[in-house]
Amino acid sequence: MPSKYKNKKVQLDGHKFDSEAEAKHYWFTLKPRLDANEITNLQLQPKFLVTIKGRKICTYKADFSYFDSQAKGPDGQCGALIVEDVKGYKTDVYRLKKKMVEAAFPGTLISEISAAKYRVKKYSL
Repeated sequence: MPSKYKNKKVQLDGHKFDSEAEAKHYWFTLKPRLDANEITNLQLQPKFLVTIKGRKICTYKADFSYFDSQAKGPDGQCGALIVEDVKGYKTDVYRLKKKMVEAAFPGTLISEISAAKYRVKKYSL
């Protein structure tokens, strides 16, 4: 079934990605930082379960999460869990889930990476 946003699924380095931009972000940005030990605990497609009063509201699936010991966290701490989502288009559902995750998981901020960044030739797979 074709994607409604015309994304092409990509397999790279033993991983499946939902879009070419997501695969390029992994290959050109995150993997080199992981290999250089700048980041640790890289997870692909981590899930966040949002509950209120014990009732499941939604599950949010990000593209990546990792720990960056040099990053300044949202509460001013040194070192932070970074959650990233590569986005070409932000749906209303995405915007709502993002707000719910950031509210339900204090200290968590979701960083949006523009898919347009990876459309230039220097980022070809």
